Amino acid sequence: MVLVYAESPRGQFKKAAFEAVSFGRKLADQMGMPCAAVVLGTVQTDAGDLGRYGASRVLHVANEALDTLDTQATTQVLAEVSRRLGARVWVLSHTSTGRSIAGRLSVRLNAGLVSGISGVVSAEADGPLVVRKSVFSGKATAEYAITTPIRIVSLMSNAVRPEVQGEPVAVELLDIAVPPVRVRVREVRTVDGKVPLPEAEIVVSAGRGMKDPSNWGIVEELAEALGATTACSRPVADSHWRPHHEHVGQTGIAIRPNLYIAIGISGAIQHLAGVNNSKVIVVINKDPEAPFFKAADYGVVGDLFEVVPRLTEAVRKFKASQ
Repeated sequence: MVLVYAESPRGQFKKAAFEAVSFGRKLADQMGMPCAAVVLGTVQTDAGDLGRYGASRVLHVANEALDTLDTQATTQVLAEVSRRLGARVWVLSHTSTGRSIAGRLSVRLNAGLVSGISGVVSAEADGPLVVRKSVFSGKATAEYAITTPIRIVSLMSNAVRPEVQGEPVAVELLDIAVPPVRVRVREVRTVDGKVPLPEAEIVVSAGRGMKDPSNWGIVEELAEALGATTACSRPVADSHWRPHHEHVGQTGIAIRPNLYIAIGISGAIQHLAGVNNSKVIVVINKDPEAPFFKAADYGVVGDLFEVVPRLTEAVRKFKASQ
């Protein structure tokens, strides 16, 4: 059986959970196995809807102690689910939660693990699971064969598109003892109203070429017109022009949106390492020698203070005509 850990932070399923379930179903079909989604904690939405994305079963350990992420307790519960159901493959999302659990789960189950995969090369029930992932900061792609009886993978955001391929299913409650939770959360701060950067399909990012934080309005206007999430380079975050959760790059958040627009960013290798898996990269910079142009699919050489407002206006006109 292929088991998918469907994360539900604050009781809500995010895009990453639907991606993981869709991927798990396709993998299960290749291996001739059923696919089940595992949900932990208090869920405010209908967990049975995961069946629409390919889960033939939805298994719920409904214990409010699991609402707070305690990696040891969560791993212990998932390991017990695995033993009860005879899991052959685990699929997790390559989020901060998935990354913190995957290694522990691998040790508990004596399972091979490949994290941050983007796809499957081949999968057989009794043979190795061969997966693909980016290496060397996205400069190359490597294939890994997992040969252990139990295999674990974590899936990069936007690696697959969530697909509706079934109907809602009944939720099955699992009675599993939850160990004492050691983590105590005193405060939770979240950014509301925006798609998180790892899940965003369109990202508009800007750097020191903006000259001053007071000029950031033109970036936000373009992002609003495109329905995009905003981001920034490290110098901008370090200067406190923008919050650190918007920092993308090797030392920030690694993203792979369908469209990445870089405004006034030179394209240092540390920044490229976090964004060069984007499907389409558009660069706007007045310096024709900016390194970013070598990685761009489309480039505009010009003053961003002239180009960006005109691009925003063009986007609005195009959407108004649809």
